[in-house]
Amino acid sequence: MTVLITGGAGFIGSHCCVTFLEAGHDIVVLDNLSNANSVSLNRVSAITGRKVAFEAADIRDQARLEAVLDQYGCSAVVHFAGLKAVGESTKDPLAYYDNNVVGTQRLLSAMAKCGVRQMIFSSSATVYGEPKYLPLTEDHPTSAVNPYGRTKLMIEDMLRDIAASDPSWRFGILRYFNPVGAHDSGLIGENPLGIPNNLMPFITQVADGRRAELSVFGKDYETRDGTGIRDYIHVTDLVEGHLRAHEVLASGAAPSNCFAVNLGTGTGYSVLEMVRAFERASNKEIRYSFAPRRDGDVAECFAHTAMAEKLLNWKAERDLDAMCRDTWNWVCKNPRGYETTAA
Repeated sequence: MTVLITGGAGFIGSHCCVTFLEAGHDIVVLDNLSNANSVSLNRVSAITGRKVAFEAADIRDQARLEAVLDQYGCSAVVHFAGLKAVGESTKDPLAYYDNNVVGTQRLLSAMAKCGVRQMIFSSSATVYGEPKYLPLTEDHPTSAVNPYGRTKLMIEDMLRDIAASDPSWRFGILRYFNPVGAHDSGLIGENPLGIPNNLMPFITQVADGRRAELSVFGKDYETRDGTGIRDYIHVTDLVEGHLRAHEVLASGAAPSNCFAVNLGTGTGYSVLEMVRAFERASNKEIRYSFAPRRDGDVAECFAHTAMAEKLLNWKAERDLDAMCRDTWNWVCKNPRGYETTAA
């Protein structure tokens, strides 16, 4: 079975490539490299001992998608390709609707034309909006509060509509919480281009001296230490969840032809707990100062994970110390990401 992995040169996508290759699958990666570096795929080959087929293309190019699906005889898609910065989405929503929603519609149209009917979709816990209760279960009301989250929710709705129209389609919607960490080899990891979009890269940039201090947004939330709490998950655990979802869909064992499931640990860590854990892993002081709360940030957000355990027979195994240790190993071996290191 050959699997097309869109956005496969990125942070999560490259780790997914490793997991699928090590499980014996053939893959082809399609990525426009707008937020990735193809060096990551050379590293994937080094880890797995298998060459990675790569097509530099955009998911909005339907003709190219059809050609790739046909050329490689793909039977399934794992769909990561998409813009992913909440703040950027509020400043340039058209780019997000074009890339994420229109791009996915063209990908699905290409799949339909080529007879490929199985997709794992990279969604997000942002589809839940402001939590009405915790932990967040999959039947929590959805109400995205920013353009990025709305694109994810629109795509989810698109997949549900397609699945309802034709039972031959099979979709697994995976709602991520906060992926961190890196492959334990230190060969692949998070390589943000420009200003990072989440906490861990900011912490690492303080640890390695690129930033003087970390800005902690809000110190008066109703949490155990006043800072925001999030569910962080090791990227290797996350992509193992993708493999299990793919296997469940391919085997016909899913309870329906379109399911949504959370991928998280079920445990929330505060910003200051993350800082202390990274200090332990790196033996570096992480200087920080408090800043005002950001609009749209919630006090707490973490997953209910029972459905993933039941449906996918999957559970996150790596703890916070492992997340920080593997991140620091990656940063030490690749101080400037993929920019200045050999493949």
